[in-house]
Amino acid sequence: MSVRATPPLLKDMNERTVLEAIRAAAPISRAEISRRVGISKPTVSLALQSLLDAGLVRETEPDGDGPRYGATFFEPVAEAAYVLGLDLGARFVRGALADLEGEIRARQDVDLGRPDAATALAQIERLTSSLLAAAGIGPDAVDGIVLGVPGAVQGREIRLATNVAGLEGESFADALATRLAFPVTIENDINLAALGEQARGVARGVADFAFISIGTGLGTGLVLRGELHRGHHGTAGELDYFRAGIAEELDPCAGAVTAYARELAEASGASTALEPPYEPREVFAAARAGDQLARAVVAEEARRIALHVAPIASVADVRLVVLGGGIGANGDLLHDRVRALLAEWLPYPPRVEGSSLGDAAVLTGALSVALRAARENVFVNRNFRTNS
Repeated sequence: MSVRATPPLLKDMNERTVLEAIRAAAPISRAEISRRVGISKPTVSLALQSLLDAGLVRETEPDGDGPRYGATFFEPVAEAAYVLGLDLGARFVRGALADLEGEIRARQDVDLGRPDAATALAQIERLTSSLLAAAGIGPDAVDGIVLGVPGAVQGREIRLATNVAGLEGESFADALATRLAFPVTIENDINLAALGEQARGVARGVADFAFISIGTGLGTGLVLRGELHRGHHGTAGELDYFRAGIAEELDPCAGAVTAYARELAEASGASTALEPPYEPREVFAAARAGDQLARAVVAEEARRIALHVAPIASVADVRLVVLGGGIGANGDLLHDRVRALLAEWLPYPPRVEGSSLGDAAVLTGALSVALRAARENVFVNRNFRTNS
């Protein structure tokens, strides 16, 4: 069904096009906007006036010392709205406040203390207030919050969340809505990490990829055709369940690394610098130092990681797999081994890279999602801003 291009619709389209051109290339002149987007200068002028009146763009100086030829240059108003990104873990809550152009205005972490929902609510409220105070921003200027949580999310319901007691169900989302003064969107933390890599990391410009986090737990964010794939129940990427019904030990998480190192040390009797409790950090450090038992543990860990990558690559045919998390970050020891196994097993193995954002991936993704929504909201509400 076709939609007739009415004058209000054309006005909306022109203003949106001009605003996006300014965001992409500021500082930019009226003539350059017209040239880039293929809209006449008079039409660009009308759109610019509307955006100026709404407080979404403003006049600015050009970059450099080149000639201006009397032109006026424009840039987006970064202060038109602010967003908050939060990352709830089992031991901490990370947070950042950014303006509409993505510049971080405040960044703080707080210890979670007790890993339960009541403590998390209190710390999130405290951190939110602290970020606003640090940036000198009032609550009315915030468009919304995006919060990453360690569990599957569908709408307002959190499931499969074992790291923070009491997080499951809809009561946590309801309590957040009551205690905070602005809209809150909750998303799985690994999904947000994938979106962070897509926005500002190693997956930028890649339409089909998977982000696999390997640490105390295991999770995957899957992006297909440029969009996050959540699945029917919001549980796409729950790789722990890939092992259901398989007798062979395949778990690549931290506890399994410790268990395998202990088992190998007791069974082989080989000389090693490793001592109980065989924490993964010590295992990888010993492997770098040439410890043979530690190197055997790392080789097995690479195999287990590759066994989890292979079904994703086979079914979704992704171009890239990004490895993150505390264990996945050991790329110097793991990546080449994983790549070699995938090349041996698969006709079209994906590229394997380490996360370029590290611990900031979830927070970066949260801000990216929040900014996308905020930019749309300020544009949709621009007429209200003009009349208020």
